[in-house]
Amino acid sequence: MTTGWTRPADIVAKVRRRWDDGSLLRSYAEGADLIPIEISLRGPRPSDVGDDIQSVREWVAGLDAGARGGKRYDLEWTPIGGRTIGHNRLPTRAAVSSFRQAWALLGVVGEVEAFDEVLALASSHPAARTWVVANPLRGIEIRADMPRLIAAFQWLDENRNSGRYLRQISAPGVDTKFAERHRAVLAAMLGVPSSPGGFISALGLRGKRELVRLRVDPALGLPKPLSEIAVRDDELARIALAPRRVLVVENEITYLSVPVPEGGVVLWGKGFDVDVVGRLPWLSGAEIDYWGDVDTHGFAILSRLRARLPQTTSVMMDRATLLEHRDRWVTEDRPTSAALTQLTPDELALYVELVEGRFGDRVRLEQERIDWPWAIDRLESNSSARTKLTELETSGMTSVFGR
Repeated sequence: MTTGWTRPADIVAKVRRRWDDGSLLRSYAEGADLIPIEISLRGPRPSDVGDDIQSVREWVAGLDAGARGGKRYDLEWTPIGGRTIGHNRLPTRAAVSSFRQAWALLGVVGEVEAFDEVLALASSHPAARTWVVANPLRGIEIRADMPRLIAAFQWLDENRNSGRYLRQISAPGVDTKFAERHRAVLAAMLGVPSSPGGFISALGLRGKRELVRLRVDPALGLPKPLSEIAVRDDELARIALAPRRVLVVENEITYLSVPVPEGGVVLWGKGFDVDVVGRLPWLSGAEIDYWGDVDTHGFAILSRLRARLPQTTSVMMDRATLLEHRDRWVTEDRPTSAALTQLTPDELALYVELVEGRFGDRVRLEQERIDWPWAIDRLESNSSARTKLTELETSGMTSVFGR
């Protein structure tokens, strides 16, 4: 008969949910009185009392003891008829009517004191205090670091658009590693993106320049005996290179292994760093081939590169290549399902099939797993096709290709 009757632990669980989602501490931080949390009690019906009066008495005693004389919650009693129990009444509702009761019930007095300390530290910085109120449990968790976090926040806020490096931060007790470790919190306080590049850029600080690696056909005039260079992206953009063909690849060993196109270069794209490649102005007049992994992120990178360089053609990112290497598939860790607007119909169809798991769960064919003779054959075929197209365009016969 006692199954399903409300116990003190059930009352704790109901209030605990308000603690876990942060709403109790947010209300407390606003300085308002607690809106009472009321819990209807499931217990014996009056007609049940006579069946097992001892169980009823134990249930009532347990709830009464859990209230600790009103220190943890108050009980609302309702008179009952029939056989007597105590003063002819049963508890039907529990109410937590103050923050003091809530903290005692949950056993979180120490955590609340820590929250008070964090609020006090952030009190002079509205944006920092807003973050603490929005993320009270996280604020308690990192309370030991909060003095330095506030100092870092203040320095970064005062040095917006200074063009300084993060390494030059001079807030008390703060170094670069501390700022990087707490970048997500600082970004939220400062209202900027939390990604490494976005954080630096949005604050107007100076970021580390990217080095772009490329292998170059000697015909383009590099000083002998150089065949490969790694150059800062801003400086590479000012070099007067004029390659006819460019192959962008993602895997480093593949980048080192593939033949350099005649009159062209091979660029190491390094995943989503391909945006750096896409900003090189001398690529706008070149024929661009992109060879990435056959997975959802590979197509996402292709879409981003093509947004900057519309003439980009994909190589070995097709159904035939994928199915030919079925025994070499692996599992993509965190696939994307983003809408990609820069894919051709065939590329988009394959991307959708990968997203929907048509070939299996999170199928991925990494670039470096493709059979090397297969890869070289496709690269040579693609090069031959481009050569023929160039010859036809030169002779005015482009209508054969519908251009």
